Amino acid sequence: MAKSNFAHILKKLYVTNGLLVLTLDLLFIFISMLVSSMISFSNDFLSHIWSLLLWFAITTVIYGTMYYIAKLHIVMWKFSSANNFMKFGLVFAFSTLLSMSVHAVIVSYLSINPTVIVHFDLLPGGTYFTELVLSLLILVFYRSAIRTSDIKRSRSDANGKGKKENVMIIGCGYTGNFIINDSLRDPHSPYNIVCLIDDDPFKIGNVFNDIPVVGGCDTIAENVKKYNISVIIFAISYLDAAIKAEILKKCVETGCTVKTAPSLLEIMNEDVSPSHTRDININDLLGRAPVKNDLVSVMDYVRNKTVLVTGGGGSIGSELCRQIAEYSPKKLIVFDIYENSVYDLQAELLRTCPGLDLVTLIGSVRDSSRVDLLLEKYKPDIIYHAAAHKHVPLMEDSPNEAIKNNILGTYKLVRAADKHKVKRFVMISTDKAVNPTNIMGATKRVCEMIIQSFNSHSECEYVAVRFGNVLGSNGSVIPLFKKQIEAGGPVTVTHPDIIRYFMTIPEAVSLVLEAGAKAKGGEIFVLDMGSPVKILDLARNLITLMGYTPDKDIKIEFTGLRPGEKLYEELLMSEEGLASTENERIHIGHPLDIDEDKLIAVIKKLEEMMYDDTADVRQLVKELVPTYTYKKTEKAKE
Repeated sequence: MAKSNFAHILKKLYVTNGLLVLTLDLLFIFISMLVSSMISFSNDFLSHIWSLLLWFAITTVIYGTMYYIAKLHIVMWKFSSANNFMKFGLVFAFSTLLSMSVHAVIVSYLSINPTVIVHFDLLPGGTYFTELVLSLLILVFYRSAIRTSDIKRSRSDANGKGKKENVMIIGCGYTGNFIINDSLRDPHSPYNIVCLIDDDPFKIGNVFNDIPVVGGCDTIAENVKKYNISVIIFAISYLDAAIKAEILKKCVETGCTVKTAPSLLEIMNEDVSPSHTRDININDLLGRAPVKNDLVSVMDYVRNKTVLVTGGGGSIGSELCRQIAEYSPKKLIVFDIYENSVYDLQAELLRTCPGLDLVTLIGSVRDSSRVDLLLEKYKPDIIYHAAAHKHVPLMEDSPNEAIKNNILGTYKLVRAADKHKVKRFVMISTDKAVNPTNIMGATKRVCEMIIQSFNSHSECEYVAVRFGNVLGSNGSVIPLFKKQIEAGGPVTVTHPDIIRYFMTIPEAVSLVLEAGAKAKGGEIFVLDMGSPVKILDLARNLITLMGYTPDKDIKIEFTGLRPGEKLYEELLMSEEGLASTENERIHIGHPLDIDEDKLIAVIKKLEEMMYDDTADVRQLVKELVPTYTYKKTEKAKE
């Protein structure tokens, strides 16, 4: 016991005392010099004693100086990396060559100096070389031994304090190895990494830090059972989004906790450690490549401008406000009729952007007087128009409200923007405006027509941005599925073959801002939403992600398409065509000819009919949008 305590005290002194480190190193170097000298001068060692003592003195001074400059005496070898060992080797080799050179020069001088009474002679080159190899081997070996001993001791202490979870890592690259090393060094790490997975056939069967590579991704399930895995960490930085999604689905299906490490880009740009893993989310399982956008153009365009966001409390509107606030606007005006959501957003922005000049106003875009006074007072440079009724089934039951808010609200706001010399007007549209089968989509198509019509004769640059569904927005499918799963099911899907385009709210908004920054007026920007996703797959993935088995723990029921709902959505009408932009995710639909007189006449008729719930407003909207198809209801026939 006493011996163990003495060893522990000695090791602690070694770790904390740089002088002791240097003394031990010089001692080992002296032993190496002694051994190499005895090999070179086995028969007459003492006759060269003065040259050897001079060599040791020179070596002591040079090594001590170089160690201090390179700070090798204060390196904590328990936490050292390959770079530390490489630095040590380079410094050591340089010091050896320097001491050998200095020794040779001094000995040459002393050997021809008649005043020197002792004999000095040059040492054979093999003596220096043997000393270099022996010293390097001894010093690296004992440093590695200390590092290994400390890691094993730490792991042993941690194992004694609490049970660790068996971990499988997917990927044997830089990120995976960093996580392994980080876990080995940290005595409080909750992970016991027991196996690695990699599709590289040259890695399978090898070991990394004593951890075996047991197979490719097709063996994930069997190795989870074999090694009793409870946590899987995905640690591949560069991989196609669809392939990554497939691998993650295999991981989720095992029932293990699945985490993902940050990408190399995140590590480099955000100062994030590879060991900072996070739980995977539904975005990881969609197989979508992340959206990239030109932030510089957005910043330059929004900076020092007065910006108005209508519908600022909604899912898209609030994210617009968050991102615009980051780009130093002169003033940000949030306008919405729903006070609760605006109140929450106001509190958030005041907390996160204390220097922001924020104006929060309650009101409706349908109120001409309110809108006119707002624009007259604040004179916004840019308007982002996100206020709209968007829920398809609800609007099918209340078509007049869709027309009041979407068509008439947009029309009044567009006219006010023209009157008050707003520089740019960006309207949020939807893929449901293309060949619409519901009143919501049809009204948004009319809004696009209003935008393009006014752009032809106004100083304001009017544009629309059209995209599909956004993940996690109010009333969207994912929050609904989560509530249904938390309630024990069933999860309701309208049709087994229904598909939708998806994008995260921040991605969609960043593209809206970029499109708005690059607009010249009259465009309908179409955002590339990537590959469509089957809603049934989305439901199954979300059930699995929340720890349940689809069709076993949580049932899935098909309820049939809702009124006005399509099996699939389109982002472009056949006659529009597409023009590309610098961003491959943003396209421009070619503008169509619009009969402005007819457009204004129909809008005026709609304004007159709004308060008659028995009026067939759908047929009137169809006069403007010939591609609008709908099933006539009893209400419409009256």
